[in-house]
Amino acid sequence: MSAKKSFSIEYDFHASPQLLFQYLSTPSGLSEWFADNVNSRGEWFTFIWDDSEENALLLQKKNYDKVRFQWENDEGADYYFEFKIQVDEITKDVSLIITDFSEEDELEESKMLWDNLVSDLKQVLGAS
Repeated sequence: MSAKKSFSIEYDFHASPQLLFQYLSTPSGLSEWFADNVNSRGEWFTFIWDDSEENALLLQKKNYDKVRFQWENDEGADYYFEFKIQVDEITKDVSLIITDFSEEDELEESKMLWDNLVSDLKQVLGAS
């Protein structure tokens, strides 16, 4: 198995960090844009799409700043996906930085998937 490569994508948002954080860190928020349904039990989140289900461990959560998950099948590896909220000190512009890992030959596909997901998130927030 080839090693996955880390990549980050930044998106601008017209929403408060507090509101955005709710959609990144709670099962109800994540099920609005990321998966069809999301459940959590403690640190474990279950993401459900159509007929597939994936479990992820909440590795890190810092209010209004970042959330980091690791898929269950990546346990023991240094792979994760992270949502980081950044606010420009001067302009107060809000950005969402997503860090994920992908196989080299699936990188463009992974980025397109995030573009589509974030587009859905912006629609839900009315922030597009």
